[in-house]
Amino acid sequence: MHPDAATSPVQVRRVSLPDMGIETPDVVAREEPLEIRVEGRSVAVVMRTPGHDEELAAGFLVTEGVVRSAREILEISQCPSAGNTHGNVVDVLLAGGAVVDWQNLTRHVFSASSCGICGKTSIDSVFQHFPAVSGPDSTEALRVPMHRLTGLPEALRAAQEAFAQTGGLHASAVFDPEGTMQVIREDVGRHNALDKVIGWALREGRLPFHQQILLVSGRVSFEIMQKALAAGLPIVAAISAPSSLAVDFAMESGQTLVGFLRGRGMNVYTHPWRLTAG
Repeated sequence: MHPDAATSPVQVRRVSLPDMGIETPDVVAREEPLEIRVEGRSVAVVMRTPGHDEELAAGFLVTEGVVRSAREILEISQCPSAGNTHGNVVDVLLAGGAVVDWQNLTRHVFSASSCGICGKTSIDSVFQHFPAVSGPDSTEALRVPMHRLTGLPEALRAAQEAFAQTGGLHASAVFDPEGTMQVIREDVGRHNALDKVIGWALREGRLPFHQQILLVSGRVSFEIMQKALAAGLPIVAAISAPSSLAVDFAMESGQTLVGFLRGRGMNVYTHPWRLTAG
């Protein structure tokens, strides 16, 4: 996404008391509603930063348990809204045979960019759709040296083109075990940025992410952990703090949760066996 698509021009008065400052041009993060439809039926409205909307819709359907592979999506089309150059309606046409639990899917009509889908309160309900990640005895269990995580925040910040302009966008990025970034997406909503990453992975045939590391720029909520589990991510790291429910979820799901990843320090909240000293 070009950073210009993620920003809007504004006039701002820069003040440093006692100097009252002058007005000068600036940019802020763009935020607009996106209606997600499935088979022409509205299932959600999310406040997002325009760009990668097809990925956002695909990732949303993955994390809602509607689809699990790209083969289940026949087409994603975007329709421009009246008086707006951005397509603020995305319609997903599913392949034949797909079964949709409409009552469960449409339980939220609106989700704010700050909190995402806040209606889920039960961890158990999530595990009905997504199994826990592999444990330490699995042949595909991921183990990563702790020092490799410490370089990820710098790589994330260097790749945040729109954040560099506005300071107002969250980012989610996926890295391989060697610390190489595979994908990054930015959005005004934390959960939207992650949905865009997951949607990209779905369309590129990269799911599940059994051998990858997720890094998010902000705090980790229950919903971030849920979406990460839907993508199969065994390690979730954040530059900021996790919530109590995020920690509870990570413990139950078998995911390694790292917070306050800054400089050479970090807090490891759950399943530290994936992080080695080497």
